[in-house]
Amino acid sequence: MAVAEATRAQLRDPFVKTVAVCVDAIRGGGKLLFFGNGGSAADAQHLATELTIRYRKDRPAIAAIALTTDSSALTAAGNDMGFEQIFARQIEALGKPGDVAIGITTSGRSPNVVRALEVARAMGLKCVAFTGGTGGDMPRVAENLLLVPSDVTARIQEMHITLGQMLCAALEIELGLVSR
Repeated sequence: MAVAEATRAQLRDPFVKTVAVCVDAIRGGGKLLFFGNGGSAADAQHLATELTIRYRKDRPAIAAIALTTDSSALTAAGNDMGFEQIFARQIEALGKPGDVAIGITTSGRSPNVVRALEVARAMGLKCVAFTGGTGGDMPRVAENLLLVPSDVTARIQEMHITLGQMLCAALEIELGLVSR
């Protein structure tokens, strides 16, 4: 509960800014690109699915994709280019200015998440990072930072999925797809 309260206090403004960036992207015909490793990969898939299928009720789809789901792309990039390129290469192929790259990493130091956000930023995508602890490299590569004030991985992950669920709800409301 202490981490939840600290997250609520610390991330109010960054969360509102993140919602606005995502709303602008969707309204402009862009999409949200989620990615991360391990539990963060599962969160990426979960959140992209909530947006493309539905969160609270049936409504028009919201353009979102998890870059963690294509086993052929992941293994080819990992084998042929190196593990740190698995998300960056997909951003190169699928991303365009107006899209939002959303990296999820509890430490903020995952080389493949850092590299993907570097590439996204260079391509003109907006960059969002869900992270924790000190933020690692995320403050350098993401304009929109949702940094959970904890050094405990489990607490950071709990807040990431909570923030992600809140993002899904906020997008549905702000895009006028469901009522408050």
